[in-house]
Amino acid sequence: MSTELIRFSGVGKSYGGNAVLRDLSFSVDAGRHVTLIGPSGSGKTTILRMLMTLERPDHGTIDVDGDRLFPADDRSRREVRKRIGMVFQQFNLFPNMTVLRNLTEAPVRVLGLGREEAEQRARELLELVGLADRADARPTTLSGGQQQRVAIARALAMRPKVLLLDEVTSALDPESVAGVLDLLRDIARSTDITMVCVTHEMNFARDISDEVLMFDAGRVIESGSPEKILSDPEHERTREFLGAVL
Repeated sequence: MSTELIRFSGVGKSYGGNAVLRDLSFSVDAGRHVTLIGPSGSGKTTILRMLMTLERPDHGTIDVDGDRLFPADDRSRREVRKRIGMVFQQFNLFPNMTVLRNLTEAPVRVLGLGREEAEQRARELLELVGLADRADARPTTLSGGQQQRVAIARALAMRPKVLLLDEVTSALDPESVAGVLDLLRDIARSTDITMVCVTHEMNFARDISDEVLMFDAGRVIESGSPEKILSDPEHERTREFLGAVL
């Protein structure tokens, strides 16, 4: 039996009169991997930024894990936000901290973990992402692919129920892309974490997704299994988009 973890209901967002999301309604069940595809400017990243509380909807409601994210007071929103991790296009690591400290800072300050427990968890995650030997390094000494691996480990260090992935390979050189995508495939297969992913890597979307949502002009115009959406879409706009990216 599936359990709904994320729900957008009638969510709208505009910037300077430009409607980015138009009365958007959709849901994601716990443990599912959902990929959002569509042209730039169709609202995909705005959805992730709202879940991270970096943007506020103009209207509508957003619920996560049975609690209201928007509208809600700041304290309630912070509590819900603790259950959500995000990996950004740019790595957003703290350059003045070691790799290990990048992974332990939020668990200690936000979750209240003891330093020893946070460090043990961080070292386990660095082992998972293949960087156990770089715990004491500074992020600026790492390659782009290594920095993104650290960013993935940092997001997982918060033990989130939801992991958001925003074009996580777009800033990487071609040699690093495959390794990062393989790591995310492993995480998708070996954990029960819920994933919401924005990507133009269609093979990756096909591999990890339970459902693909095609966005255009702030609305979901088509959704279904990756086999259906990526191989046999019904909507002409979906066919046009896939023709340009595949």
